[in-house]
Amino acid sequence: MTATDIAMKHAWTQVAAEAARLHNTHLSQLFATDPVRVQSLTFDAPHLKADFSKQRLDKAALATIATLASAAQFDEWRAKLFAGDIVNTTEGRAAKHWLVRAKSPPAEVQNVRDRMAAFAQRIRPEINAIVHLGIGGSDLGPRLVIDALKPLRIQGIEVRFAANVDGADVADAIEGLDPKRTLLIVVSKTFTTQETLANAEFVRAWGPAYLAGATAAPEKAVAWGVPAENVFEFWDWVGGRYSLWSSVSLVCAVALQEGAFDRLLNGAAEMDNHFRDAPFAKNLPAISAAIQMWNREALGHRTYAAIPYAERLRLLPGWLQQLEMESNGKGVTRNGVALERAASAVTWGAAGTNAQHSFFQQLHQGVDEVPVEFIVNAGPQEGPPSHRAKVFANALAQARALMVGKSAAQAKAEMIAKGASQAEAAQLAPHRGFTGNRASTMMALDALSPEALGALLAFYEHRTFAQAVLAGINPFDQWGVELGKEMANALLAALEGGNPPADIDPSTAAWLRQLRT
Repeated sequence: MTATDIAMKHAWTQVAAEAARLHNTHLSQLFATDPVRVQSLTFDAPHLKADFSKQRLDKAALATIATLASAAQFDEWRAKLFAGDIVNTTEGRAAKHWLVRAKSPPAEVQNVRDRMAAFAQRIRPEINAIVHLGIGGSDLGPRLVIDALKPLRIQGIEVRFAANVDGADVADAIEGLDPKRTLLIVVSKTFTTQETLANAEFVRAWGPAYLAGATAAPEKAVAWGVPAENVFEFWDWVGGRYSLWSSVSLVCAVALQEGAFDRLLNGAAEMDNHFRDAPFAKNLPAISAAIQMWNREALGHRTYAAIPYAERLRLLPGWLQQLEMESNGKGVTRNGVALERAASAVTWGAAGTNAQHSFFQQLHQGVDEVPVEFIVNAGPQEGPPSHRAKVFANALAQARALMVGKSAAQAKAEMIAKGASQAEAAQLAPHRGFTGNRASTMMALDALSPEALGALLAFYEHRTFAQAVLAGINPFDQWGVELGKEMANALLAALEGGNPPADIDPSTAAWLRQLRT
């Protein structure tokens, strides 16, 4: 056991002791005993504010978590990230996605940015539609940005995405479009991704007038048929789920108004500076990571819900799922030792207020407590002015209801006050009672601008990295994804008429026979 392992083991013992101290403490009691709780547990970063006062922890617990961060060498690993050192230890790579959005990037990065801007100006008058093909990080990020910044879209250019290898997805993507005025963008880091290339072959046969590609293997894109001048490179030190800042978002550079994509990069760079320079105790991504870890490992909540109360951020939970669960869904440390604790929670969610009429019943009265992260846009809103207050009222009410709940006695008294009999009120009171004491975080963007969106997404990237440091894992590989790809290729051959693998299990063999017929 290394000195770091020993220090972390001791720190976890302290964290567990703090969790035991607070286990039966009601959130309302924490507010009652600390008159400045909101101020001391609210943190600011560029374009973003987060209030953690409705989380079941206090200053003493946070201090213990800071000790854990020190034992995990948070400062050292953060410095390695921004120095361009190898932090992807299993693949021997740096993780320099932050460099792609830097305000003064290296020449190779600036050259691609300039080429993207020039291409956008040149192609816009020629097209009225873009079909973007990618999957995972080559799809989720650009799709989210295009949706979130819809008010900044260029009029007259329709944007379609397809990712799923189910043919219905790509068929829908080209339906009703004119191929003579369509730009096809194929995005694949290796330019060998099965789903993306299958969809690309289909769309190319349909006959789009213009082809472009984003890849770390430009020679393969050219060999496939993309004109060399329309191939935009990114690099192996940019991980797929961290890649939206690169040429992967060529669709954003083309479809959004002039300068919008640069503004997105600038907002992310502001968050980079905050994460790099702020000490742990004032570092919003790091503190948020610590609270995620506290909820998961100290309090036993293995899942959390991300609920953006902003329709334009409706795709955020899906993007977050890949970022957090593919990065930190690991079972061993950097050194290959089995983890004693999970490194990642199960991430899920949907946009409020729709989510209130879907699964919030479970959040309020279900047996398992699920911490909730609310995200609101505190800036100007689209649509009727009166809707802005309604959105805020619902978000604040849900967070308050999760915390304070309603006792069965309160529910009974309310029913009697409204005319119910004692017997009826007693019977229904347990059904109308809420335990409360359920944790949540309230976060606000200063506006849903490109800068704020960039800062928000960079915040989540850095939080994911900080969680990985606290867990002692590598967040930049994804071998579990690769295993499924390998098996799919072997089974594909069998479904297309070949022999199944010799070591096939009986269940899979039976399904191969069924689906071949």
